[in-house]
Amino acid sequence: MIRTTVESVDLRSPPPITPETPVTEAAHSLRRPPVSALPVLEDGSVVGIVTESDIVALVAETDERPATRTIMSAPVTTISPTATIADAAETMRTHGVKHLPVVSDGVYRGLLSARTLAPYLSRHRLEIEWQDEPMRGEATEGRGLTAGN
Repeated sequence: MIRTTVESVDLRSPPPITPETPVTEAAHSLRRPPVSALPVLEDGSVVGIVTESDIVALVAETDERPATRTIMSAPVTTISPTATIADAAETMRTHGVKHLPVVSDGVYRGLLSARTLAPYLSRHRLEIEWQDEPMRGEATEGRGLTAGN
């Protein structure tokens, strides 16, 4: 089982925006440095999240450039810094999200993404038990290795 906690992961901390931030400004914030989501904070609390997909959908659907409030996802699923990586992955899976704002005592601490979790999960979640005879390789002339019986 994975015991690594969210607080031990190198969290991205993109600059938060407010619900009243113009969408064009949010789009610029997503590009410098390149991040895939921005937390939306109001009075220090996470109230939404805006992703690249939200911006793309807006541009594809309309010529309007409203405030972030109109396109942000809310309410937001958050996670505690003391949660395990496995808990974070399961939370993302069950809620269908790729980003989790990390919140401790109501204060935003950073943004955890599926991309950030990937190396931890691929290393630790593979629980493979071989149920057959061990494979052994035999060199054959001119053909490399083949599996033996």
